[in-house]
Amino acid sequence: QLQHPSAEVREYACASISKLLQQKHVIPAFLQRDVVRCLGPLLMDHSLAVRETAAGALRNLSACGGFEVCDDMVTKDIMTPLVALLKECSTGLDANQLSPKKCREMNKNYIEDIANEAINLLWNVCECNNTAVYIFNKEGCLEAVLHYMKKFSTNVDLAISVANCLQAVTEDNPDLLSSFNASAQQVLETVMLCPESTMKHILLRTLIAGTIWNIKDTIPPGSLGSMVNAILKIFSESLAIDAGEMIISMNEAEKKRLKLAVEAETEENMSDVTDNCALSEDDDMEEIPKGKVRRENDISDLLPSDKWELKEVTALLMAQQTALEIIVNMCCSEDPSDDEWEELSSSDESDLFMENSYNEGSGLLMSPLCLSDEVNSAFLNNLIPKKILEKTAFPNSVALDICMHNPSWKPLIKKLNAVQCRALTCLHSILLVSDVDCLGGASALQSLAQHLSQLVFSKT
Repeated sequence: QLQHPSAEVREYACASISKLLQQKHVIPAFLQRDVVRCLGPLLMDHSLAVRETAAGALRNLSACGGFEVCDDMVTKDIMTPLVALLKECSTGLDANQLSPKKCREMNKNYIEDIANEAINLLWNVCECNNTAVYIFNKEGCLEAVLHYMKKFSTNVDLAISVANCLQAVTEDNPDLLSSFNASAQQVLETVMLCPESTMKHILLRTLIAGTIWNIKDTIPPGSLGSMVNAILKIFSESLAIDAGEMIISMNEAEKKRLKLAVEAETEENMSDVTDNCALSEDDDMEEIPKGKVRRENDISDLLPSDKWELKEVTALLMAQQTALEIIVNMCCSEDPSDDEWEELSSSDESDLFMENSYNEGSGLLMSPLCLSDEVNSAFLNNLIPKKILEKTAFPNSVALDICMHNPSWKPLIKKLNAVQCRALTCLHSILLVSDVDCLGGASALQSLAQHLSQLVFSKT
């Protein structure tokens, strides 16, 4: 069906494969049938709808298949059609082109939706494969990707996909730094200053802050302090929100929305019945009941439902998890290497260092590591240690109960646990590079001890 002359049949085939590829156990069978080389050319299909569903299928393959599958996709040259698609979409991004004979969603921008799927595919393969990153650098993909970012005010989902991709490709990639000229940095700065307060926008700003940290070597030394403070201010904003309370409020919002939707549908159905009766009496015509006719090959049931409340909570938890991961990187980036540690611990210098630590710290034994003045000041100014400490506590029991009894919300439990684990990792990193007082003194340590004892004796 992927080779069928009809674009609708090819689209349906891509959508069906996309659905199946979400099940890990079927992936090997598709790989044996060379699904990558079958779907790859469809990224440049003349039908925009086919491009979108083909990119979505490959995105699912890369996301569910893991590192080995992504390596295989790069080996089978998925990057050639993918890069071509990204550049072509970038060129036509502002044209708002619509696929022929497509009117299911009159406001749908196929170019942006194709770009979203393609960027997610690019993110997945670049995160797993160094060759993909090399091709990203060589083909100058940054310019096209940043062009998509400029749509953040009207399409935050596309911007988040771009930000995830940017954070992945800028990590440990010195070859890309020269491409971040003043214009590129201006795009990132504009997004960081976006005033929108939705959880998706908080996630977007957090991801961009992480990207800017990755390219900090391109920032002039005189601007480094303000840059670090701006980054940690964004992290502080996301960490200050109570995820448990957010789950409770968003769950209530979902219930109200669904209740209103049912009431509206009931009212609409009553109106349809009345209209149908009047039509039959006046014109003696038989009306086909609404909803009974489906266009052949309709793929609407294969697409995910729009759960905006759940997406908001997910965005918040992703923002908090990302912020905590980057904070760990900020601490660890100034660590000595393993060889330096080994050399220090096996020499007489270690004894001398301990002696100096007591003398310089007025009797307080300091860690052999220390944060730079800019980072340390920004940490304290934005109350980062305090907010991290709060995240080590167990999630709200009411919120957990909501997630446990709601199948679509249940995956949030894993994300809540991930935030808690990363908060503990963050505290460990901070204690390595800063003094205990940065956490807030003895009361904060007592609170930490409480959280840790709960973790030790927890059965969850």
